[in-house]
Amino acid sequence: MSQSSRPAVSVVMATLNRPPLLERCLEALVNQTLPYSAYEIVVVDDGPHVETEAVVLEWRRRVPSLSLRYLRSTEAHGPAAARNVGWRAASSTVIAFTDDDCIPAPGWLAEGLNALAESQIGAAWGRIVVPVSAQPTDWERNVAGLERAPCATANCFYRRAVLEAVGGFDERFTEAWREDSDLQFGALAQGVTIVHQPLAVVTHPVRPARWGISIALQRQNRFNALLYKKHPKFYGRFNRHEPPWAYYVTVGLLVLGTLAAYRGATGLAILLASGWLCMAAVFCVRRLRGATHRPGHVVEMAVTSLIIPPYAVFWRLYGAVRYRVAFF
Repeated sequence: MSQSSRPAVSVVMATLNRPPLLERCLEALVNQTLPYSAYEIVVVDDGPHVETEAVVLEWRRRVPSLSLRYLRSTEAHGPAAARNVGWRAASSTVIAFTDDDCIPAPGWLAEGLNALAESQIGAAWGRIVVPVSAQPTDWERNVAGLERAPCATANCFYRRAVLEAVGGFDERFTEAWREDSDLQFGALAQGVTIVHQPLAVVTHPVRPARWGISIALQRQNRFNALLYKKHPKFYGRFNRHEPPWAYYVTVGLLVLGTLAAYRGATGLAILLASGWLCMAAVFCVRRLRGATHRPGHVVEMAVTSLIIPPYAVFWRLYGAVRYRVAFF
């Protein structure tokens, strides 16, 4: 493809069996302020799924003047692998990333390109808006953390040369967690200048989550260990590096209390169990501060506050062992 016929920016979006969300995102992308000749959209199906392909083909039929491609991620799976398929197949020297559950504002692409107008700037990240109520649930507050996340793949722009220099996304990050920070840290290690462009806005509505989702999220701790191993300097700068000592104390009390009960030391077991319950209660109260106090949510916080500490410690130590790094 000649330089003159290349689009100014390629949008790469990984998706996995969420046709309604993909439909909504594509509607926002075809309504950008840029002319259709200035950008292309590359949708990478991590399934693949017939319904997903049908959504893309329908939008291609509706907007024939826009380059809209459907690709399949058939070898490695996960969002990192799917995005690698997308950016490597893209036509432009600038790659914009967003996710299928996001809604880019009409000026998103134009503002992202403005952020990269100077040649010495290698990447940019925009503003993510997560609409939540004044008293959110724990899950809503967790998702709202994206508003403070630099270079999240919901809203970021990279020059192709930067992606090539870093090697793209590390496909060992098989879930949507830390693969974007890994890419950011890799670029920073190469001396790439990354800027914030708050005018490039993407809205990220909170999807409903199943009961107890906070327990399942603890599995992501193993990827924290991998990120720390690869980029200890940047991990400490951008993330909380101190071990969650309260979790370790809570687990210690639980383990010692169980051993004391097994050995027949009833008094000591009761004392240790009381300490464990107190630690869990403090954790629960902290999670409920500023959150909704609907009865169902309070019960969920109480139950999950008992389970999260041992589960989180297990996955942190699992990551440390798997990736052979002193991560506690």
